[in-house]
Amino acid sequence: MKLLITGASGLLGSKLAKLAVSLSYEVYSCYLTHKPKHGITVRADVQDKISLAKAFEEAKPEAVIHTAALTDVDKCEQDKGLAWSVNVLGTRNVAELSREYGSFLVYISTDYVFKGDRGMYSESDSPEPINYYGLTKLEGEKIVSHVLGEYCIARSSVIYGSEPAFGKVNFALWILERLRRGEQVNVVVDQWNSPTLNSNLAEMIIEAVDRKLTGTYHMAGASRVSRYEFAKALAETFKLDSRLIKQTTMNSLKWTAKRPRDSSLNVGKALKTLRRKPLEIGEALEKLKTELIHPRSERY
Repeated sequence: MKLLITGASGLLGSKLAKLAVSLSYEVYSCYLTHKPKHGITVRADVQDKISLAKAFEEAKPEAVIHTAALTDVDKCEQDKGLAWSVNVLGTRNVAELSREYGSFLVYISTDYVFKGDRGMYSESDSPEPINYYGLTKLEGEKIVSHVLGEYCIARSSVIYGSEPAFGKVNFALWILERLRRGEQVNVVVDQWNSPTLNSNLAEMIIEAVDRKLTGTYHMAGASRVSRYEFAKALAETFKLDSRLIKQTTMNSLKWTAKRPRDSSLNVGKALKTLRRKPLEIGEALEKLKTELIHPRSERY
């Protein structure tokens, strides 16, 4: 199968490309700045439909996974024009070209489409974003559902993995690096999510492509945990000093954008439908540990 991945040098995109290549997909890894390590590399800007159309013409993809996005929540709040251009107009370009080429599209969305006042949101709950990042990702969902007849929207939460995405260290690696250096780290106790290991998420998304699963799925970790609980679980799994992890609150942090207090996702639909199940936090962190120690150990 010919597969085009946007944002193929990112935390999720790079893992998807690596997995898909190992499964003998003909992978076209689309990027803007950093050249991906896996697949046939194609440079294109999702904001520029002409350059993106050239990537589609070269790949002629049967399926597209759209991971490219401006995910810096505070930057989205500070530069709303850029956030709209990348996350909304860029998604429109991807969706329209997917329709033109008859490609099945998987659009990667986020738990931040929800208000965060209660958590454990299911796919049938009404989105109500409280920051501009969440709003742009929700607009992307609307575009995909309007432009295409068949598509999959995959919402995830706090994606982490064993490799930094071109210098951008994810939350789990940031915690581990600080603890290994014996440095104190302040982590909020009053924000809950569903942390998602990128290799687990990649497996679920590839299955969605293989089976052409349509509709919206919450593809996230199977455990609702606070950021503080997540950090403590990391320390325990990697035998690091958890006493270095100090409690703080959301109000004490100087964020530009509001964050949902509890945007955890109900993954019941994914657990019921997928063969590659969302992992509980303990199992996910053991898998992360294995991937860090033995990078070539990953198997589909």
